[in-house]
Amino acid sequence: MKIYKYFAAAAIVGAALCTSPAARSQSTYQVVSVSDGGTISGIVKWSGEKPKALTLPVTKDSSTCDPEKAGTKNLQRLEIAADGGVANTVVFLRGIAKGKAWDLPEARRSLDQQHCTYVPHISLVQEGSDMSMKSSDPILHTIHMAGAVDYNLPFPMTNVTLKRTMRRSGVVDLKCNAGHIWMNGVVFVVSHPYYTVTDEHGAFKLTDVPPGEYEVVAWHEGWRVAREEPVLDVGTQTKTKRLYFSDAETWEKKVTVAPNGRSSLEFTISEK
Repeated sequence: MKIYKYFAAAAIVGAALCTSPAARSQSTYQVVSVSDGGTISGIVKWSGEKPKALTLPVTKDSSTCDPEKAGTKNLQRLEIAADGGVANTVVFLRGIAKGKAWDLPEARRSLDQQHCTYVPHISLVQEGSDMSMKSSDPILHTIHMAGAVDYNLPFPMTNVTLKRTMRRSGVVDLKCNAGHIWMNGVVFVVSHPYYTVTDEHGAFKLTDVPPGEYEVVAWHEGWRVAREEPVLDVGTQTKTKRLYFSDAETWEKKVTVAPNGRSSLEFTISEK
C-alpha cells in the first residue's frame, strides 16, 4: 500500500506509485513497433458491504451546481456499480520502458467543469504535453492543482479553454478555491501509455503489450475521511467543511503476456 495525504503530498506519490520511468521529470519511454503484442484485461470489484456515498451540501451557486435540487453533491470518491465493479481506478504497468505509441483516451486528456463537478473525475495526461481545461458553468471557478504539477487557474468565463504543460509525472490533486468545497479530482501525469481507468463496471483493458513479464498495479484515490476542517465562505457567510482523505491504495499482481496472448486479472477492493 502506498499512501498520500490529500491536497498535501501528491508529489511524493508520483515517485512512489511508479518506478523510475514514471518518477523522472523527463520520460525515458521509447516508442517501438509492437507486432505481436498481447492484451491484459480484467475487473476491479468491491467485496463486502458497500459504504455510504460521500457527499457535501451545496452551499453556493445552487442554480448552477444543483439543478436537480438534491441539496448535496456526491464526491465520487468511491463509485461502486450494482454488479460490484469499482469505477475510477487507475490500472497501469509498472516500469515498462518501451512499447506502443501514445494512445491515451481523448476524453481523459482534457478537463471540464460541469455543474460544479470535474469531468472526468480522473484524468490521464502524457508527461510533457499540454492539458486543456475549461468551464461550462456560467460562474467563477478555479482549478487549484497541487502535487506533481502546481497551478491555480481562474475560470471567470464560460467555455474559454486554458492549456498548461504537465511537465512532471505523478499525481495531481484538484480542488476549487471559489467556494465549491465539494469539487475534487485527480490528474495522473504519466510517462508511458500503458495506463487506463476502470469504467462504471470496474472493467479495464491494456492493449498492444509487448510479450514479457509485468507487474500490474491498480490504484484507487481512497475514500476514508481522515479529518474535517470548518470553512466559512466569505461571500455568502455560509459555514461548511472540507474533507481530507487519508490513504490512496494500490494493489499489485504479476502477469505474463504471451505473443498475441490474452491475460485476465481481477483486483478486489474492500474496507479491510
